[in-house]
Amino acid sequence: MERGDMSMSVSAGLTVRLRPVAEPDLAMFRRFRTEPGLIGLDWAGFLDAGAPARRFAVDGYLGEDDGRLVVEVEQEQEQEQAAAGIVSYTAGRYAGRASYWEIGIVLLPQWRGRGIGWRAQALLCDYLFHHSPAQRIQAGTHPENAAEQRALEKAGFQLEGVVRASEFRAGQWRDGYLYSRLRDDPSPWDPTPQV
Repeated sequence: MERGDMSMSVSAGLTVRLRPVAEPDLAMFRRFRTEPGLIGLDWAGFLDAGAPARRFAVDGYLGEDDGRLVVEVEQEQEQEQAAAGIVSYTAGRYAGRASYWEIGIVLLPQWRGRGIGWRAQALLCDYLFHHSPAQRIQAGTHPENAAEQRALEKAGFQLEGVVRASEFRAGQWRDGYLYSRLRDDPSPWDPTPQV
């Protein structure tokens, strides 16, 4: 796989790719904002269902400092493509010129547990490293989300530690786990074992 390529085959007869948001995808965006629990542990209450259309009208979710791409899955037997979820990226900055990206993912329930999430996050990292000078990409997750922890590790991320009281959810402050992948970390596509 070449850096910046936006698709990856999955062994179960699926191909995962990332693509820009299209107007028909806005229905999925609205669902994530208005259906309790659809996004799992990240549900933070009802949000403005009209916001996705307004943002799409501004820049198609391809902003300079943040954006969204659709995770699309193609089933080889059926030759059909389906929107499986969304990956997101937001710019951040540590001291001086040390910019980084923070990424996230949400998949519709029927696409979870099939190896799509780690591949989509690895593709997003490749895309961001190819098209920006950032040295670091980071992602946070919940301590109880073991599936996402495994997905991040498969996508080449390393656990950095616990971020205490970083999220208010379900009526209380909760800790999070912070993961990172650096530009020169081993790629998950690299078949060469690292010593």
